[in-house]
Amino acid sequence: MKRRHFVRNASLGAAGSALLAGCASGESGSAAAVQTRPRVNWRLTSSFPRSLDTIYGAAQVLANRVEQLTDGRFTIRVFPAGELVPYNQVLETVQKGTVQMGHSASYYFTGLNPAFAFDTTVPFGLNVRQLNAWFYHGQGMELMRGLFADFNIINLPGGNTGVQMGGWFRERVDSLSDFRGLKMRIPGFGGQVMSELGVNVQVLAGGEIYPALERGVIDAAEWSGPYDDEKLGFHQIAKNYYYPGWWEPGAGLSFYINKTAWEQLPADYKAALEAAAAEANVDMVASYDAKNPVALSRLLDEEDVSLRPFSDEVMNRAREITLDILSSEAAADPAYRRIWDSYNAWRKVSNRWLRTSENTYASFAFNSEG
Repeated sequence: MKRRHFVRNASLGAAGSALLAGCASGESGSAAAVQTRPRVNWRLTSSFPRSLDTIYGAAQVLANRVEQLTDGRFTIRVFPAGELVPYNQVLETVQKGTVQMGHSASYYFTGLNPAFAFDTTVPFGLNVRQLNAWFYHGQGMELMRGLFADFNIINLPGGNTGVQMGGWFRERVDSLSDFRGLKMRIPGFGGQVMSELGVNVQVLAGGEIYPALERGVIDAAEWSGPYDDEKLGFHQIAKNYYYPGWWEPGAGLSFYINKTAWEQLPADYKAALEAAAAEANVDMVASYDAKNPVALSRLLDEEDVSLRPFSDEVMNRAREITLDILSSEAAADPAYRRIWDSYNAWRKVSNRWLRTSENTYASFAFNSEG
């Protein structure tokens, strides 16, 4: 979605909200105007449990704002993972129209189309700022809309975790040989790379990871960052906390909207939904940036946790594998190549700028206690 379209639509939403507010206050013709606006009740199914309040909460942020912007006439009821459908059936459920909306990480669905990874994240790819820039001011939204159109879905950015951590390991993994035969929970593109490193990859929902780790079904697990990881209790079992999460440099979430349901909405309701999604997108990033530092301090200061970086050997090999997979997928599918070419071009230009500005500043300021 281009910025001018977003601003225009958001303005329509604000205008619609003002109209409804004016009607409620008794302005001339208000009662009749309110009655002409339809009451719409939607259901939204999430891929995340209610206990993970930040990532699950983005859907509630959206629902609350839509209700406010439409003076309570457009309501969205949010359901956590497993209450209506399992976490990995969200896209299919929205596609069929069983529910009108979903909230998920699109890399859960790369089995349907490997290009879904670009809607969430790819290893060594765009960070949160770069991804939002590509979506809102590059070709990202246009290309993703084309992908989701095949599944009867309209997509909107719906949050981002930022750069994630590298996960929790029972034993140290300092060299490539340490990964061979390891049983690890890791989804998406990152799982493909880990598989090439010799890892026995497992894909589990958030609520299933702790018991699998506790019983020894898996040796390692990744989820997100310190705040969510602490909630899930991984530090109680696996004490080696690795960084960075090179496979998720800026994991974006998306809201899925059934195309038929979307087309039936009045224009101002659509604008309210777009504005609310944009708010939820920004709010999740800010919320994690507020919560993760405090959680990391607790884990390091109050728990017996060892913070460890992945070795250059591991990082370099993982990047080589990543580029091989991207090249192979692009060679096999012209549609995938169009997305990758746009994404990669954006990455290269953006990296040059951020390497000059952000990285130079961060390498000095973040390593200083002053």
